[in-house]
Amino acid sequence: MRYALLINERPGAYDGLDDAQRAAITAEYLAVRDDGRVQHGERLQPAATATTMRAGGLLTDGPFADTKEVFGGFFLIEAPDLDSALELASRIPAVRMGGSVEVRPLAEHYR
Repeated sequence: MRYALLINERPGAYDGLDDAQRAAITAEYLAVRDDGRVQHGERLQPAATATTMRAGGLLTDGPFADTKEVFGGFFLIEAPDLDSALELASRIPAVRMGGSVEVRPLAEHYR
């Protein structure tokens, strides 16, 4: 089954970290990316760079709401079951840094 691991980071989670600590966290993300279950993944630019479109063509800068977490990136994975997907999600640094990872099955396409 395919799953999306939607990574939500706590704003400021990296504040105060030195270069070595940031490099260690990056290495953890790269290790997840290199796991055989991962098909694709991307990190997003900060939420402040977003533009949100609403009905009627209304555009606003930034994310749609002031939240405790912001969507920071994702991995698309192939896992035999939810337990396997959750095990991989538990390795994502955002979880221990005050964020979260939403594990959501991908919808199957109907023809």
